[in-house]
Amino acid sequence: MSQAVVSAKSLRKTFGHRDVVCGINFDIRPGICFGILGPNGAGKTTLIRMLMGLSPVTSGDYHLFGSDVSDTSIHSRVGVVPQQDNLDPDFSVRLNLKVYAGYFGIDSKTAESRIEELLEFAALSSRGDDQVATLSGGMRRRLMVARALINDPDLVVLDEPSTGLDPQARHLIWQRLRSLKAAGKTLILTTHYMEEAAELCDELMVLDHGNILTRGSLRELISEHVEPEVVAIRGLHNELDAIELCEGLDIRRDHVGDTWFCYAIDARPLVARCAERPELTFIHRPSSLEDLFLKLTGRDMREEA
Repeated sequence: MSQAVVSAKSLRKTFGHRDVVCGINFDIRPGICFGILGPNGAGKTTLIRMLMGLSPVTSGDYHLFGSDVSDTSIHSRVGVVPQQDNLDPDFSVRLNLKVYAGYFGIDSKTAESRIEELLEFAALSSRGDDQVATLSGGMRRRLMVARALINDPDLVVLDEPSTGLDPQARHLIWQRLRSLKAAGKTLILTTHYMEEAAELCDELMVLDHGNILTRGSLRELISEHVEPEVVAIRGLHNELDAIELCEGLDIRRDHVGDTWFCYAIDARPLVARCAERPELTFIHRPSSLEDLFLKLTGRDMREEA
C-alpha cells in the first residue's frame, strides 16, 4: 500500500480549557477524495487549519507525505481552495493566476503554459482577459479551483467549494474535481451538501464536538448506521397517530416539524398502509447520506462556532 498522504495520531487542539479536536486518529490514502463532514462547531475548520500548518497542533503527531507539517518544502505539493473568495478583483482572470504562480517560483514560460491549460480546465478560456469582478459566482469558484492547481499539487484541499452555487455551476465543478481524482490527485473535501459528498467522496469521516463519530465508504456507513429504506410522511395528526400507523412493524421513527421519517429494512407494509389513507402525503426512498448524518449528529440547529 502506498504511503498515506495524511497521517494523524492522537491529534488534539485546545483553546483555553476546551478541546476543539479531541485526540483523533486517521489517515488518507493517495488518489482518493476524502470527505470531512460535521455540523457547525464540529471542529472541521480547526482540523483543516492544522492539516495545512496554519494552526499549531496542541499535541499528537501529524504527517503530510510522510514529513512533519512544519517542513515548509512539502507545502508546494498542496493546493487550497478556501471557503471565502479571496481573488483579487482588480486583476484579470489570467493575472490572478500569474501572480499566484509567482508565489511558488514558477518560471514565466511554465506559468504561461499552465495558465492556458487551467483556463481551459475551468471553462474560462474566453474570459482570461476579463476582470474578476465581472465574473459570476460559479466562474469565480472555478477560477479558485484553477488557481489552487497552478503549482500542480499532489493534494488539493477544498473547503465547501460549491457553497451558494446554482446546480449547473455545482455540477461543472464536480465534473472538474472528478477529473483531478482520475489524474491521481488526492482531494480533501469539507461540505455541508450531502449530495456533493455522496457524489465525490470515496471515504467519509463524520466529526462532532472534535471526535470522529464514524468513518468509511458511503455504502459501508449507511449499511452500518441506518436502515436501508425510509418513508417520509406528512398529514399525521400526532405521535399517537404515528404509533398506530406503524403498529406491528419494525420501524424507527423520527419526527421533525410536520414530517415523520420512518426507517425500515422493508418499508413496503408501511407504504401500503399510507396508500390507504388519502389525507397522507408520503415519499418512499432509499436511505441517504443525509439520513446517516442526521442520525449521528442530531436534527437540532447549531450556531456557528
